[in-house]
Amino acid sequence: MAVEITEKRQRVTFLKVPIDIIAPEDLGDLVYDMIKEEKEHNIVLLSLWDLLRARRSGEYRTYVTRASLVIPISKSIIGGLKFLTGKKAYRYMPFDFIISMLTILEKRELSIFLLGGKKKVLNIAEKNIRQTFPRLRIVGRCHGSFKRHEEAIIIKAIKKSSPSLLLIGKGVNGKEKWIARNHVAIGQKGMRLWGSDILDVFAEKKKHPSTKTFNAGLEWVGFCFQKPVRFFRIFPYIYYKFLLLANKLFVKS
Repeated sequence: MAVEITEKRQRVTFLKVPIDIIAPEDLGDLVYDMIKEEKEHNIVLLSLWDLLRARRSGEYRTYVTRASLVIPISKSIIGGLKFLTGKKAYRYMPFDFIISMLTILEKRELSIFLLGGKKKVLNIAEKNIRQTFPRLRIVGRCHGSFKRHEEAIIIKAIKKSSPSLLLIGKGVNGKEKWIARNHVAIGQKGMRLWGSDILDVFAEKKKHPSTKTFNAGLEWVGFCFQKPVRFFRIFPYIYYKFLLLANKLFVKS
């Protein structure tokens, strides 16, 4: 089990996938250090299902392994990491993590570009972000249903505005893979983060799980009722448990 240690984080290879252990009190300094480096930094919010997907070879695995930060958002990942290594990792609720990021950027009057969502959702999300973070500069925005021939213009706008953070929500073709496919064209500086429903949450079209529900690891229940097909994730979850047991018994650290 490979381990990479820096002053503010510890990177562990867990089931062949990188996981970053970052204490909440160190997040602000770490993000600011990344911004000062003036190079590209992809940030991944990793669920258990993403971890299993990243174990397979392919485009998503490359995206995760090359990311500057891989933040665990699943209680199962935290428990599995402790089971195999004894290490304590820190789990972040996606909404809270993004709020922390925007707070860090606002303190230094840095910038953000919003990409994704429907036009109406994006307009409301932008308005609410401006009200909540008045010193955060929104240097551009674009809805996610843009046409293929419009992509080059959007990428040019992102590169020209050079945001400290490119925040992408659902609606963009390829989802988080869009970042991997266009990272060179976007430019060689700034942070990029895929947030799935984040623009809907900012637009108050969806609610994020409560802290109590998230801390109990029960946020998946609400997601399953929204999309009942997710109940079938019990099978990859069982597979994950077998992976943990097999690694504990047969794989050397």
